[in-house]
Amino acid sequence: MRSAFFKTPLPYLAILGAHLIWGGNYVVAKVTLNEFPPTTLAFLRFGLACLLIAPFLITIESKKRKIRLEHVPRLFLAGFLMAGLNIALFYQGIVRTKAIDASVIELIIPIISVLGGWFFLKEKIYGINLFGISLGLIGALTIVGIPLLFVGSFQAVELFGNLLIVFSSISFVAGSMLFKNMLKIYPPIIISAITFLVATITFLIPASLEYLNNPAWVNQISILGILGLLYITLMSSISAYFLLLWGLSKVNVSQANLFQYIEPAVAATLAVPLLGERISFSFIIGFCLISLGVYWGTLGKLHHHHTHHKSHRI
Repeated sequence: MRSAFFKTPLPYLAILGAHLIWGGNYVVAKVTLNEFPPTTLAFLRFGLACLLIAPFLITIESKKRKIRLEHVPRLFLAGFLMAGLNIALFYQGIVRTKAIDASVIELIIPIISVLGGWFFLKEKIYGINLFGISLGLIGALTIVGIPLLFVGSFQAVELFGNLLIVFSSISFVAGSMLFKNMLKIYPPIIISAITFLVATITFLIPASLEYLNNPAWVNQISILGILGLLYITLMSSISAYFLLLWGLSKVNVSQANLFQYIEPAVAATLAVPLLGERISFSFIIGFCLISLGVYWGTLGKLHHHHTHHKSHRI
């Protein structure tokens, strides 16, 4: 990978940039949710993303912009799972748990992808993959806090938040699996636009209800909140996604997976001084187990010349 990096560094730098952005998103989202109601933030995020991405759709050939009627249910369900339900669960989870814990828990997305591909798509996996999956799941359970249930020292709110992050990851993988075949038919920008639109529709009514219940929240928005919304919209929702897509079009997916490990490092670097979070012993153990699990559970397929499918996040 080193020689490939020096020969064509731009794709790797693009992928690295995407994961650096997403690493900061855990802290930004947690801070921004102090000023915005959860579903309102999600609605504004995807609504603005729809407006900003719309001009780029004009550059797509009219033939490629046309959506086949039989694909509409699948596209809308995938968009709901990948962005609507995924972000709803993520926002509810991140306000209840630590940003650094959430960043590591979401490393299990590739593992869930392998399990989903094996169970639903009948993709072949090997013994080393099953071993890695087991390690990764144990690591996730360690960070979630399940072992603490047996000693009675767990925090219910944080445990619930961690579980929501896990369910958020499962929802994301389910949506990406539904999108898998659609990406062979429609350009990525079309898939992005549909996903943003479905998410906007999903959060429209809940956001309206939040405003009716508490219209005064608008008066409490500060410059920090506005900057957080802009970061989530421009950087996390649009820029990072396109950086990843462009990078993945140039390099092997399995090599790109390695850059995902930068996210917990970025999240921890920001969360410790800005949010006052502490790195626990269970976090370190869980991170090590998940890291080994992701490698053996997904990248281990390289030794068997098998292609691994990596999900894209929104």
